[in-house]
Amino acid sequence: MSQQGADRTADQQAPPVSDQASGPVGGEPGAPGAWSETGWSDDGVVWGLYGGTGTGGGAQHRTAIDTGAVSAPAYRCSCPSRREPCRHAAGLLALRSAGDGPVPRTEAPGWAARWAADRRGREDEPGASSAEGGAAAEGASATESRAVAAGPADPEAARRRARRRAERVTAGVTELEQRLADLLRGGLAAAERAGAGAWEEAAARMVDAQAPGLAARVRELAAIPDTGPQWPVRLLEECALLHLLVRGWLRRELLPDGLAATVRSRVGLPASADGPGVRDHWLVLARYDTADARLTTRRIWLHGIASGRTALLLSYGAAGRAPELSLPVGLALDAELAAYPGTGQQRAALRERFGAPEPATARPPGVTTAGAARRYGDALRDDPWLDGVPVTLDRVVPVPDGAGWQLADADADTALPLTPAACSRSGLWRLVSLAGGTPVRVFGEYGHQGFTPLAAWPEGPGEVVPLC
Repeated sequence: MSQQGADRTADQQAPPVSDQASGPVGGEPGAPGAWSETGWSDDGVVWGLYGGTGTGGGAQHRTAIDTGAVSAPAYRCSCPSRREPCRHAAGLLALRSAGDGPVPRTEAPGWAARWAADRRGREDEPGASSAEGGAAAEGASATESRAVAAGPADPEAARRRARRRAERVTAGVTELEQRLADLLRGGLAAAERAGAGAWEEAAARMVDAQAPGLAARVRELAAIPDTGPQWPVRLLEECALLHLLVRGWLRRELLPDGLAATVRSRVGLPASADGPGVRDHWLVLARYDTADARLTTRRIWLHGIASGRTALLLSYGAAGRAPELSLPVGLALDAELAAYPGTGQQRAALRERFGAPEPATARPPGVTTAGAARRYGDALRDDPWLDGVPVTLDRVVPVPDGAGWQLADADADTALPLTPAACSRSGLWRLVSLAGGTPVRVFGEYGHQGFTPLAAWPEGPGEVVPLC
């Protein structure tokens, strides 16, 4: 989520705060570094500790948000502000809208679970009011709070909250569909004249509708106009994919279970890796980080030596901080992984380790360049919004291709172009040096922009060479 989008979302939730009582105590409330012990639960509760000695001193505030409220989120914060929501709650809500990274999915602490259970018990009573602010929650007696134990969630209440969120998402999706129709009716040139402001407004509306996945895709559209002679074509393609996602959500009951789960994930609904686990010796193929002003994301690709599966682990850290999960490339980990729902889903959760990583000589099996193209095409049938697939190419040679590079199949007259980003990395020269004009085996990600090499092995004996 961009800084502009986060600021807008926070502003929509609460106007600029002028009272010093709720002012910053350790950084801006929308910045990940100002928070600690953040998290969210499947039933829609978000929490965190703002400020304190860990972020520059000052008082520490407990903040919680119940996004499963009937008409609007409910807030709790220990700061003395009388505004609803206070700037801490607004900042935490904006931070959660950025995705699962800065606010991970985990078990709610006792204070947040008790507050949520208490207010939901009152909300579900006949005639109970759905409006509840942070000041009212903070003013509840300590005896009342301690009396409400955090027990198992009420399945019926959880279904009601899920139904209310689906209704909010549907309202946002319907509005987005109308915006896309207006864009095409007025012509793509209007997108260039309107600038990024119109897209940001639409993205903020998707955040309000609790559809952060749609918000991210809308913001990607804003970066396309006026970026080269073919930008109208790229914009039309992305609008078509977004329209397909919108229609998928509106008709999700008619989709196969796997594709429906993929649509929910792409829209931005939370999902849990609660399926059966797969224990294997997982070879660490590649590890690399991407970062923006708010978040550092680490991607770790694994290959199951016995199962033959390829899995992706994601780990997050606040901006400027490395994520905690660190697995060295080339080692094998005896562990159990559980996949996230969705057809063709590669992402998994590390459920349990059974020992420390150990050296391994195994390599993933490779395919031809033509086989890689077929694999990507097959994957698009399951997930049309997929950017790329993990694939290992066997017996390919890196060769120049005009201003770029490509991986040529040593045994056939076919090749895959490298992405522009791959051509600008130092890893390309490590790959060229390793190959020396001879075939090598290369693991990477292949998508509509080309192939990005992440690791390579020489044709004969030899260890893996990281390329990222």
